[in-house]
Amino acid sequence: MKEYDEKDYNEIIKTQKEKIESFIKSPYYSEYLTDDYMAALLEVPSEDLKLFRYIIHELLEEGKLVLTKKKKLAPASKAGYYTGVIRTTERGNGFVTCEELSEDVYIPKENLNGACHMDTVLIAAGMYKGRPAGFVKKVIKREILQAVGIYQTRAKSDYVFPDNHRLFKRIEIKGACKNKELKGHKVVVKITEPPNKKRIAAGVIIGDLGEVGEKGVDVLSVMAEHDIPGDFPQNVKDAVKKIPMTTEREDLTYREDFRDVLMVTIDGEDAKDLDDAVSCKKLPNGNFELGVYIADVSHYVKEKSPIDREAFKRGTSTYLADRVIPMLPKELSNGICSLNQGEDRLSLCCIMEINSGGRVVDHRTVKGVINVDRRMSYTVVYDLLTNDASEYKDEYKDFLPMFFDMKELRDILWEKRRRRGAVDFNLSETKVILDDEGKAVDIVARYRNTATSIIEEFMIAANETVAEEFFNREVPFMYRSHETPDEEKFQMLKDTVGKLGYVLKGGRKSSKTLQALLDQVKDSPKEMMINMLALRSMQQARYTGDALGHYGLASKYYCHFTSPIRRYPDLYIHRIISLCIDGVEPDELQRRFGKTLEEDAGICSENERRAEAAERDSVEMKKVEYMADKVGQTFEGVISNVTAWGIYVQLPNTVEGMVAYKSMTDDHYSVDEEGTSCMGDRTHKTYTIGDRVTVLLERADVEMHHLDFVFEENAAAQQSPKPKAERKKSKGSGRGRKKRRK
Repeated sequence: MKEYDEKDYNEIIKTQKEKIESFIKSPYYSEYLTDDYMAALLEVPSEDLKLFRYIIHELLEEGKLVLTKKKKLAPASKAGYYTGVIRTTERGNGFVTCEELSEDVYIPKENLNGACHMDTVLIAAGMYKGRPAGFVKKVIKREILQAVGIYQTRAKSDYVFPDNHRLFKRIEIKGACKNKELKGHKVVVKITEPPNKKRIAAGVIIGDLGEVGEKGVDVLSVMAEHDIPGDFPQNVKDAVKKIPMTTEREDLTYREDFRDVLMVTIDGEDAKDLDDAVSCKKLPNGNFELGVYIADVSHYVKEKSPIDREAFKRGTSTYLADRVIPMLPKELSNGICSLNQGEDRLSLCCIMEINSGGRVVDHRTVKGVINVDRRMSYTVVYDLLTNDASEYKDEYKDFLPMFFDMKELRDILWEKRRRRGAVDFNLSETKVILDDEGKAVDIVARYRNTATSIIEEFMIAANETVAEEFFNREVPFMYRSHETPDEEKFQMLKDTVGKLGYVLKGGRKSSKTLQALLDQVKDSPKEMMINMLALRSMQQARYTGDALGHYGLASKYYCHFTSPIRRYPDLYIHRIISLCIDGVEPDELQRRFGKTLEEDAGICSENERRAEAAERDSVEMKKVEYMADKVGQTFEGVISNVTAWGIYVQLPNTVEGMVAYKSMTDDHYSVDEEGTSCMGDRTHKTYTIGDRVTVLLERADVEMHHLDFVFEENAAAQQSPKPKAERKKSKGSGRGRKKRRK
């Protein structure tokens, strides 16, 4: 094979692979070829044949090509094969989501071929009983390589029974890896032998989380399952010791002094990592001057230092039900980087002049030094703004004019975003209240209020302003992108709301279309349902190296600039901003950041998803724990989702559980194409997203974070005694069967 420069090798592979993929997808590739014939047709030089065959092998491994019985290369989709991610159920069956197919493909457990939950697989798809079904041809990528579960001994064998029953039923621990002392402990096990048709999975113990039931072990299990790092490694702790924990005089050189500006931080009562402060005042010309002051973390966390590498690995702080796993060590996140009241702090500052229409008419992004006057909470600021008899009035009388200026500016900024079509979902967050032992004792829904909205609007304004400035500077930059909804999903939403009596006017490219729909359904019985359907029609926001715009916010340019203590993308662009302020040329910035920018953005997006999944699981686990002593009680709820395996019902406290179809004994139910309702084949009884229902809590599985509900009418039918005639008939038929067996 020809010798290639190492730095260009990956680019050559990528280019040649795209060329071959384009060829096999073209209409000219109607007759399948051998790899030798294809190489000849593409006029591959003899010295590149080894590279060509390597690329063909990669395409086969990735499931983009398949080999026919005659050893010819066929595009997977043309041969009836598709690539997707499999999600398995507790019963062992699977559903595969493929981009090319509109519906998930059902895979019976006997057709899994060793595939496990969340693996990327190549499947053959057809139809079975009126729905897409198939089998796994091969596993392309193993997604989950470790599991968390309870260590148990059975006769001569040792097993780990995973918390997530969808992964494996059990994992065998063999030979020298056995450890009887861990019986009854939660452990982390690395999978060394994936399961297949002949054997169960096998693995080795790589971590002991503690005995089941010990305080905090449940949340540690969630961390381990999602691979969330816990304690900081020693080299990071050593590096932190070298950072001064007070602002040094030399740090203030070439910084603008904002210490005489009246400013506050506004956060939740329990927040300790304060990375944004704000100031606001009316100018003589009637405009507003808004100052957003962000902790200058990049001054302390140098690029490619041990602290920086660990922060990049974590990607974000993770907010679990009972603890925060910070991106940066607490000496930084709660100390020298945190904008604590009354202490000099280094800052990157965005000072904006905003007119009465909400337009930023002037701004500057500078390095500064600040000193926060008050550490405020959302609760107190909201009370000051909405309660004329607020008990806090005297204490904060010097700040009241600024708070009311903030409220006025907030209204202007929100109205501007509303006019341009920003999508405002009416959804709440959940907070689980824990006792001293870490047990869930209450669940409360948290809604936005005026104070939270002030900070939200100010941060959006700063993020937009900074993103547009550095886009115009033509320097490498990491943007927060939220792309236009997928055409197929948008059409499905349009069809669904049409059946419900609402009209989705306009196309998917303008977010005004979605917001107009949400305005239509506001305060109606179908509001929650339409909000959830609209949310599902949208794509996930992600980090990119190109400014793709933010659909949900209706922003042309958007980035994450305001939280460098807890989000790595913010820290990443702070470095670029700081270098620009220092006069570094765009060409030099391109050399330093350009080549890895898109890859870094992708990793940041993946780490964000990982943290979100862990946060969600920890809260869901505590919700189930809270409900565990309420088995047998009935609750009013709303249908939140209809799936192929059951109907999900959400209670007013945001707890969600599932009604399995097997519990609906009055009929056999079929799900509609849109996945919004199901109907009884015989009775035509229908259950639709948004319907109010009464359910009985049948089971609470804390380990699986899962609640089983049954509809009240089904529960009553199951508990009531059978009519006398029916009991006699059953008894007689039973004797008959017994006699025939003899």
